[in-house]
Formats: sequence, structure tokens, C-alpha cells
Amino acid sequence: MATNASRKGVSSGRKEVRTVCKECGRSCPVVVHVEDDRAVGVEVLVPSPGGRGASCERAKIGLERLRSPYRLLHPLRRKGRRGGGEWEPLSWEKALDEVAARLAEAKEKYGAEAVCLAKGLYQRHSDYVSRLGNVFGTPNVTSIDNTCYIPSAVGRLVTYGFDGMPDVGGGPECLLLWGTSADPPLLPDARLVVVDALESTAAEKADLWLRPRPGSDLALALGLLYVIVQEKLYDQGFVTAWTYGFERLEEHVRAYPPEKVAALTWVPPEKIVAASRLFAAARPGCLWNGNATEDTLNGTQCARAFAILQAICGNLDVPGGTVHVEGTLLAEGTDREVLRHLLPPEQEAKKLGAEAGYVPAHPLWDAIAWKPGEVHPQHVVTSILEGKPYPLQVLAIFGSNPLLTWPHSKRVHQALLKVPFLVVADLVMTPTAALADVVLPVASYLETNGVEVTRNPAGAFCLEPQQKVVQIGECRSDLEIISGLAARLGLGEYFAPDLESLLDRYLAPMGMTFRELRRHPGAVCSATKYRKYLEKGFATPSGKVELWSQLCATWGYDPLPVYREQPDTPLSAPELLPEYPLVLTSAHEPEYVHSQDRYLPTLRAKRPEPLVVLHPQTAEGLGVAEGDWVYIESRQGRVRQKATLDLGIDPRVVSVAHGWWFPERGEADSYGWEEANLNILTDDGPPYGPEMGSPRLRGFLCRVYKAE
Repeated sequence: MATNASRKGVSSGRKEVRTVCKECGRSCPVVVHVEDDRAVGVEVLVPSPGGRGASCERAKIGLERLRSPYRLLHPLRRKGRRGGGEWEPLSWEKALDEVAARLAEAKEKYGAEAVCLAKGLYQRHSDYVSRLGNVFGTPNVTSIDNTCYIPSAVGRLVTYGFDGMPDVGGGPECLLLWGTSADPPLLPDARLVVVDALESTAAEKADLWLRPRPGSDLALALGLLYVIVQEKLYDQGFVTAWTYGFERLEEHVRAYPPEKVAALTWVPPEKIVAASRLFAAARPGCLWNGNATEDTLNGTQCARAFAILQAICGNLDVPGGTVHVEGTLLAEGTDREVLRHLLPPEQEAKKLGAEAGYVPAHPLWDAIAWKPGEVHPQHVVTSILEGKPYPLQVLAIFGSNPLLTWPHSKRVHQALLKVPFLVVADLVMTPTAALADVVLPVASYLETNGVEVTRNPAGAFCLEPQQKVVQIGECRSDLEIISGLAARLGLGEYFAPDLESLLDRYLAPMGMTFRELRRHPGAVCSATKYRKYLEKGFATPSGKVELWSQLCATWGYDPLPVYREQPDTPLSAPELLPEYPLVLTSAHEPEYVHSQDRYLPTLRAKRPEPLVVLHPQTAEGLGVAEGDWVYIESRQGRVRQKATLDLGIDPRVVSVAHGWWFPERGEADSYGWEEANLNILTDDGPPYGPEMGSPRLRGFLCRVYKAE
């Protein structure tokens, strides 16, 4: 247990260090209070001019993580069988030498494509994992981007040419929260519409709450479009001047009247009509969706429907609507670029899943600094287990826990046991790391320098320095680890010999160094200007908002959103209902981010066990009471969680907790990864979303029964 954390080069006494919290994906500026070389407090900078004192439990637990007995402090090499829990310490030199040697050996014997790099959702500077893959020569870099954020971003980009942001601070007349656990400020003068399968805090305060059948979000969005179009509630001036394909949309949505949509979604037709009228009338309207709408094969087209809703109601790039923040910092053309052009075409063609026909390369993706070259997890697992189209030899995982976060966890487990060489870089020994051959200890946000992009009160993006406050054990940042491997592979020219030099290189296109950024945090911001389309139009083939997408048509996708029922639902497989009568959904618990932080006492005290949500009527029929342990079973497997009863959930639906493992059980019990792991229940097989390869993670049938 590391209790004597110290920061090199900092004298004793009281100090304040401004940095950026990375405990979730929001990247909030914070001030860390240091006394006698020891971090003692974290203060979140309130997103208002000069404000201070915001309370955020997630920011404060960064201090708890520093001194956690679960932290990895030194590189480790496996002894004995994989997953046996026997380790020997390594120096960083030997650890990086060994990992680089295995990567080089695999490349020489089998080709660079035999190496796959995996990156986590909130990993700092994850572009550098892709950069390493591209200069090394492997087309196989994987992440969960096909189920989190990117499907929505792609849907927006092909519709109106920018990745719109909800301008909550711009004073919307109506706030539409759709499938999100985010808790934005509820504006006193704004109407609130919530679409959620669960009665969230926002749903309790809403003017109107719609509770759709999980997985049917696209059908509901098309139902809203039907009402708005048929009743001519749209912004006719904007539609006439700035949209392409409205007549086709008008014809298309006639197939989704409220009565039909009600049967698909379980939302009463009168609520569909009321929500449509409220949202269309209260302008500007701000639509904020979460990744609950992305976890189905309809995810990208659902985002298209949301984009169309915003467009025809005149809510694009206006205060309080969906805004286009220009001047994206450190994007395409800078050192943040992943150097995809250095990957030879013959290697690109060997990418796992290349034949699936997912979205191709296009300049639009530059706006989100994303390249559609990442391999989806299901193809990685198939390569390892079935050798199709070839077997991977090395899997290097940076800041990710696939055993909990990839679909069909039992197949993932088999793959992690089978791959010839597995290396994991993380903060703690996770169930995934426990199966590795080499484990590398990673620094938290308080233990490393870096560059982050935050948002100021005006909604602009700003550069902020992430500043090292303490040093724990021998932990190193992701960038240092990646740079160290690159140097040993003869690829050092694409990185830098030390972290500050690498950050200077990263910032060079902005004309500044990391030292200069530290002196002026938040001083470099993008421009905020509304209605930019009046000057330059939209970045689409027509120069307008493409309700009927020419790009989708060219690529072979639906040019207008078409709702498709998934397999294993009450409508597509009614024959399964006698055995599997409930529809499964899931929710991120507010205490945790995905599979992180179950080892932190403060958060664990608030949510000590995985909770599955049932309606009291459903529970009574099953003989289940509040606090009983139950099994949730799908056709893929079963897990065990504790029942909690809630009148706000549909009696036909069950909501299962996500990301659960039990650090306290130790490696001897494999951290209990199988007991409550939601992804034991999910499937990684086809059909997938055609645009992004998204698997079906919610909306399928399951059953619940009391545990023995």
C-alpha cells in the first residue's frame, strides 16, 4: 500500500496545483490542494466565471485511488499457469524489452497484423495507441467505439456535417433527454421531456416522460417525426432553405403513425403526439442522447433520426439547440493525427472484419479525430478462437477491461486464455489483467502530465494542462509506456524520448510548449459563433442538412432511417416468451464508470452490490422480495444480482447492473468476474449494425428467478 506519496521537485508547505480530472469522460478542471508534498483535497472549478467549490465525489476519490492497496505499483511477469495469480516483479527496462520483443517476433513470423492493440474509453491520448499500431504496421487496433459515442457522432456527421453538442447553457426552451444517465442542470424556464426505460431523477421532474421498450428508440423517434411532419410543426423556412430530401422524408415517415409506433415501443400514442407537439413548439429545443440508444443494430440510424428532429425543428447551430463548435483543438493535421496514411494499403486490407462493409474513410470523421479503421471486439475474439481469417498472436490492452466490457464474456475469457501473448497496462489488477503474461502499472490523472481539452462556460473547447501532483510506486503514464515500446521497436521518431518532449510535439501546431500551457491554463479556446451555415452551408455533398443522406446511399446504407426489429425480442421471437418473458436493459450506476472503481471504499459503500431492478408486480409473481438474490438468464448464460423493486420500471422489463466484479475476492477466485457480469448475458454474433458493426447489448429477452 503506497501511503507516502510525494511529488518530485515540489518543496514542502501548502500549494495548489491546477489540473484536469479524468475520473470520467467529462475532463473537468480541478485544483488539487497539497500539504507537505501530499495531496489532501480536490476542488472542482465550477463552470462559471471565477467560481469555485463544486462538489464532485468522483473527483475526490482520485485521492482515495492514490493510496489504494489494490494499485499496481511495479511491472509484473506471470509465473505458472495463466490466471494462477503467481507473479514476479520486473524492472521497467526488462518489462518493456520483453513486450517489444514479443511484438517484433510476432511481426517477423506472422506479419504485423498478428498483433492487436486495444484501448479503453477514457484513456488519456488514446490516439497514440492507434498511432503506434499504424507505424508498427498492424491494421488491428480495437476499442468499444461501435457501442459508445461514435455511432451517434457518425449519424450527426452524415446528416449535417458536424458533431453537434447540446447547448444547455444557451437557454433552450425545451430539453429532451433521451436514454442518458447524464444529469445536466434542469433549467427553471425550460420544458423537460425525458425518454428513458427507467424513472430517473430527470424523469421524476419531467413535464413528460416516455418509457419505451428497450431497443425500440428508433421507432419512437420516427413516430415523433411523423407527428411533426404531418402536422407541419417543423420550421418551414429552415426546411425549405437548408434541407435536402424533405419530400422523401415526408413520404417515409407515413409508415410510422403513433398507433403503429405505440405497438412497437409500448409508449401510448397520445404521449407520442404530446411529446412531438411540445418539442416542436418550444424552440429552441436541445436534444441530449446517451449511449443507451447506441447499443443496438439500429444505433447509427437512431442518431440520424435525432439529427433530423433537430434539423427540421430549426434547432441547429442556434443558442440553446445543437451547436457546432468550430476551431476544434489539436485535430486533423496536427501531431494528434493517428498517421493512418503510413499504414500500407496491403496491411489495411488485412484488417479483421474488413469484409463487413462498415463506414469507410471520409474527411467528415476528421471533426471527431476518428478513423473508421478500428476493429470491433467480436472480430478480435473470432480471430483468436477460430483463426479466421488468421489467428492473432499478441493482444496488448491499454486501459481496458474486455472481460467485463466486451459482449459475450465467456467467449472473451476463452480468447484471453488462448492468445499466445497478452500484456495489460492498467491501474489495478482487473479480471482481464489477471490473465496477462505481463502487467504494466499505469499512472492516474494525479500522477502524470498531459494535455486535455475541456469546455468553458460559453461552450467553447479549451486546452488545459494536466499536471503531475504525486508519484506512486513506479507507475507511468500511457504515453510513456507507448513511447518506450515505440523506441524499442525502432519507431521512436514518431514519438519522443521523454514525456514533456512528447507533449511539446503534441502542442507544436498550436505554437506553444507544455511549459507555456501550464502558465496559461484554459487560455487557448475555440471560437463560439452561431449560425455559421449562413456563411458556408453544411459540410455535406449537397451543402445542406441531408435528411435523405447521399453518403449513406453511396455506401449502401439506408438513406432514411428504417426501424428494424432485433432478434430475440417479444415481437421478433414471441415463441421464446414462455421461457424468457422479460426484456433486458441495463444502466450505468452513478457511482461507477463502466467496470472501474469497485475497489474504492467511498463508492463501494454507496453501492456495495450489483442491483437488478424489477417492478414490484413482476417480483411478486416470481416470489422475489426487496434484497433477494436472483438469477438473470438469457440464451447466452446467467448471472446473479440483488433485486431492488421500483414502480417506475415497466413490469415487462428488467434492468441489470453493468460492469460488476469483486476486487476483494482476489485472484484465487478470479475476482468473481462471472457472477454478476452483465456481458455474460449478451451476444457478440450477427446481425450487427451495418454502419458500425454494433452488437445487440439491450432489448433482448431474458428471465429472472430467485437464487438458491
